[in-house]
Amino acid sequence: MLHNLKNSMKNNLSTILKFSGILLVILLISFPVQLFFSKNQEGFNTHLLLWSYAVNFLLAATIFSILIFLKKKYTHLLGFVYMGGSMVKFVIFFIFFSPIFKSDGQIDRIEALIFLIPYFISLIFETTYLVRLLNK
Repeated sequence: MLHNLKNSMKNNLSTILKFSGILLVILLISFPVQLFFSKNQEGFNTHLLLWSYAVNFLLAATIFSILIFLKKKYTHLLGFVYMGGSMVKFVIFFIFFSPIFKSDGQIDRIEALIFLIPYFISLIFETTYLVRLLNK
């Protein structure tokens, strides 16, 4: 039994590392692309873009890790955990990013995209990877 637990933990860790590595590569490719197209627009902030990518990566990796560890025992709750994770991402946005963006009284399109592009990239990858994994 202990051997099965070790194998399960090893497989879970391997899955999490693979997911995190691929997501990191995807975000490392999309970051300079977004930076290139946004850097000359009014309201753009490079530091916030970097933080947005970092926060979205960390949250996606953490939520995915939680889902992987819950998948065997709590399969029936994974959808709720996943949706809760998405809600946590938006709460983080409203607590940390929104006040900075609203400091001038409004959130411009470029400011919204600073958060939304890495959010949707992470969300799409997370969803696709999780669906493939759960269908196995």
